[in-house]
Amino acid sequence: MNVEEEAERLKEETQRLGKVQPGGSYEVNLRVLFNVDRCAHIFEALVGTLSAAKKRKVLSYEGELLLQGVHDNVKIILKPAPLPASGTATASV
Repeated sequence: MNVEEEAERLKEETQRLGKVQPGGSYEVNLRVLFNVDRCAHIFEALVGTLSAAKKRKVLSYEGELLLQGVHDNVKIILKPAPLPASGTATASV
């Protein structure tokens, strides 16, 4: 699985496990991601996937390097999907 695929799967898992916030973002604690068997089977290196997704601005969290146990309560925030561009005019008949 490449980095883009893993980032997409991480988005799916964050939506599935997280709570929707005002504004359309999703929030989940790192502990939840580490402790769900499904995530452990999907992501070989969860911390690396989180870091790659953060660099791509898919999600955000405080700090740089996350460690299981030490950072269990860090909130992982999946940013809302951008709104579609509305620059297309419709023709009238």
